[in-house]
Amino acid sequence: MKHAAGFTLLEVLASLVLLALLLVGVYSGIRTATDSVRSGTAAIERIDQVRAAEDFLRRELAQSLIQPISHNEHGEAIYFEGTAREMRYVAPLPGYLGKLGPQLQRLQLVDDGSGGLRLELSLAMLPPDGQPPKPLGDPQVLLDHIKDGSFGYRGVDGQGQAVPWSGTWADGRMLPQLVRIQLHPEGNQGWPQLDVPLRANPLNSNGPPGVLRATLGGGSQP
Repeated sequence: MKHAAGFTLLEVLASLVLLALLLVGVYSGIRTATDSVRSGTAAIERIDQVRAAEDFLRRELAQSLIQPISHNEHGEAIYFEGTAREMRYVAPLPGYLGKLGPQLQRLQLVDDGSGGLRLELSLAMLPPDGQPPKPLGDPQVLLDHIKDGSFGYRGVDGQGQAVPWSGTWADGRMLPQLVRIQLHPEGNQGWPQLDVPLRANPLNSNGPPGVLRATLGGGSQP
């Protein structure tokens, strides 16, 4: 009688080893592809976040209004406050949010608790009766995972003399002509040097004529 042909135990074991190696290779390829897609998605989201923050700041700062946010010890109206890590100004919000009227906007670089910074925006309504501003919700994060950053200001003083770049805007009775936002985000995504010119619209502001002339008449040189 003829014996039926079959595989030896050694051949079966060798086949299983080859199959296992093939499955490991397929799994590694799938994992690598998944990680690549995930990294690409994260990079795109980061680019979108940076671009959205840049566009928002450029638009809002450019629309800053000469509207009082406080008063100094002499009772004079303060229209802008700025330090290296914080600024306050009044501007209208875009879209349907603009129906609430001009908002007091507070832009801050705050510690994120892990050795970095995040850029936060806080909004408050300005009651028409002169009462203190009323906060609108919690601060919103415009950009996170920032290694370092600062704000800078340039403009003219009350006598029309040029004020060079500084980390503090000393005279809040005036609006700076230019606001610089310098950020160094973590990772490979950079942040452009953002110099935003502030333009005041006399039709939408309550500032005295002298302040308007000083703010608008100093030129727009870089």
